[in-house]
Formats: sequence, C-alpha cells, structure tokens
Amino acid sequence: MRPPSVDKLARSLADTGLPHPLLVEAARAAIEAGDPARARAEAEQIRVGLLRPVVNATGVLLHTNLGRAPWPHQDAGGYSNLEFDLSSGKRGSRRVHAGDLLARACGAEAALVLNNCASAVMLALAALGHGCGVAVSRGELVEIGGAFRVPDVMAQSGANLIEVGTTNRTRRADYERAVADPNADLALVLKVHQSNYRIIGFTEDVPAPDLVGIGVPVLADIGSGLLDSRCPWLPGEPPTWLDGEPAARQTLESGVDLVMFSGDKLLGGPQAGIIAGSAELVDRCAAHPLARALRPGGLVLGALQDLAMAYLGRDLDRLPFWQMVNRSVPELRARAEALGVGRPIDTMAVPGGGTLPGIDFPSYGVAMDGDHTQALRRAELPIIARVEDDMTICDLRTVDPAHDHLLTTALGALG
Repeated sequence: MRPPSVDKLARSLADTGLPHPLLVEAARAAIEAGDPARARAEAEQIRVGLLRPVVNATGVLLHTNLGRAPWPHQDAGGYSNLEFDLSSGKRGSRRVHAGDLLARACGAEAALVLNNCASAVMLALAALGHGCGVAVSRGELVEIGGAFRVPDVMAQSGANLIEVGTTNRTRRADYERAVADPNADLALVLKVHQSNYRIIGFTEDVPAPDLVGIGVPVLADIGSGLLDSRCPWLPGEPPTWLDGEPAARQTLESGVDLVMFSGDKLLGGPQAGIIAGSAELVDRCAAHPLARALRPGGLVLGALQDLAMAYLGRDLDRLPFWQMVNRSVPELRARAEALGVGRPIDTMAVPGGGTLPGIDFPSYGVAMDGDHTQALRRAELPIIARVEDDMTICDLRTVDPAHDHLLTTALGALG
C-alpha cells in the first residue's frame, strides 16, 4: 500500500496547535516507522517536550528540574531603557537598574549581575586573580550540579589554585602561610559555600569574616543567596532551618570584600549570579572582557529589578518563594482537607536546589495509594508529585493556592 502524503497527514493534526513544520516532522516520523496512525502520538510527544508551566507538588521548594524559585518574568514586549539614560538622553548602563537596587538591598557599595553564580565566581577570579595565586581550603574544592568544579573554574579564569588546610580541617594559620609565601604570589582568598554536602565529625574551618584583614581581598561564594539573615521581609523570627546559612548583608558588614551568590535559590528570583561588595572590585569585574560575555539580558534584569524592589519594600506578597516558606502547617492542613480528594497527610518539605542539604521542615499534603505520577503529568497543567511508600504524595507547601482546584480535578479523575 502506498504511504499517505506527509503534508496531508500533517494537516490532519492541525487541531494540536503546533506549527505546521513540527506537524510535518511528526507525520514523517510516523510514516518512516511504518505506522502513520501514530502521527498524533508523535505530535503529542513534541508538544509535551516544549517548555511550559507545571504545578510543583513535590515539596521541594527550589526544584532544579522545575526551574528553582518561582519568579514571574513580566514584560509587555516593547522597548525599555536598558542602556539608555532617560535623564541625559545619552547611552546608559545596564548595570544601574537591578545592580544598584540589589546593592542597596544587601548593603553593598556596588553590585554586578551575571547569568549564574558560576559565572560570577569565574569573572571575579579572572578579573582579580588572573596569573596570581588564590587560596582555597581543600575542604571547599567542591563539585556541584552540572559538573561545576572549583579547580576547573579556577583554571579557566587564569588564576592559580593554592590549596590550604586539609579536607576536614582548615585554620586561619593555613591561609596566613599562603599569604606570606612569596612563591604563591597570592592575590585573593576565596571561601566557597559547600552548598550540596556537609563534612561532619572531626572538622574545623574558618568563616569568611574571620579572614578579614589577612592581607589580600577576601571573596566569599555564599552560594544560595540569602540576602539578610534577619529576614526582615518575614513576620516574626527567621526560620530556624536558616541558622548558620551565610547571608550577603552580614558577610559584607563583617568586612569581606566581595560576595557572589545565586539569584534563583534563597534570593527567590530568576537564574542569575550576583557579585556585590567593594565598588572598586566590582568595577574591575565589570571592566573585564568576560563581563560582556556573561551578562544577562533585559528580561532577567527586569525580573531582578522587580525582585529587589519587593525586598526593599519588605513586601512578602511579592516574594513567592518566601510565601511558600511562611505557610503554616495548619494552613496547609486546611487546604488539604478542602481539596476533598486523596488522604490528608503530614509530609516533610525540603529547600532543594543544592541548598541546605539534610534540612527538612514540616508540611502537609494529600496522598493516593499507588503511583499516579504519570497520569498527573498528563493533566492540562502538568502536576509533578512524588512517590513514597507506594503512595503518590502532593505536598501543598509548593503548590500555589490558586492551583488547588487543579489538584482536586486531577486527583478526582484518578478514581
């Protein structure tokens, strides 16, 4: 039998809403497989592979696979004064919008926005330590997600890694010896947040503030991006699970020269990396050729500007990540019971995103016996749940209350 026309088969799939070239691709794949009837399934496979919103019911607040912090990008689609000074009518700088506001929010003299924290670390090392020694504790030569390894980033920056201390114990005297060693030609001390692991037991390390005044600039990669340990945007006291987490404001107030941190973790915004601290050092970073290659576009800068304004205004209603953190267990229990489907259940949520490993905190959700995650992913707005002890669990801490009705519908359809 002669195979059907690719174009005709593609046109029969127009109701999927996909552009015609993608439907042609689906039709061709089905015909080449000898099964034209599966063209619709091929088109559906293309559709579900597109970037789209989902409901995070996993209880992982900063879920790397789901985009980490849930921050909206709001843009009307027109022009902006990205690099235009409205006062003078001359060319301006993209640094002065989000960067200046973030500097104010964390008490820095200046700040520079890059496309992620790895970029921030690499640029700082390249601009301030190229060709010179940079001291790092052996206990902080970490690898985090995406094969980001501190020694590799150091090598790419052109700085020379000077290892100090041991894997489990590093003291200030170890850094002092590196500073005093003429062969090391030390330009910087770098403190690296251990991020996604902990060393426990017979250990010792030196907090970044205790290295101030050692003789060279001290840079601290604080990783997760907690802006202020006091969390003044929250009512009451800061969450106890943040105890010991380095914060940008307090680290800079201690005299550390620069901090680098992520935008999409505890800061709660879009993917970005921020360098903040001494204006002279930030300016040197901004003047380096890599800064242009690593800078973000207007959408990210606009989103970060909105985020910084929310922090400066201490406006919890505009900080979705911290709204999730602030939800009480009784509130979550009441929502679970109001769903009318599934079995209300105590759960434990986690920060996620390589942040605060080993930390969890009470939450609440609903459970259904068996593994229904595939069916939930097929919902019109896909719902991402987790399976524990042969139960499908939807943790409501990470679900926007406006989406509760979607859970009722999707879970109710499971029977």
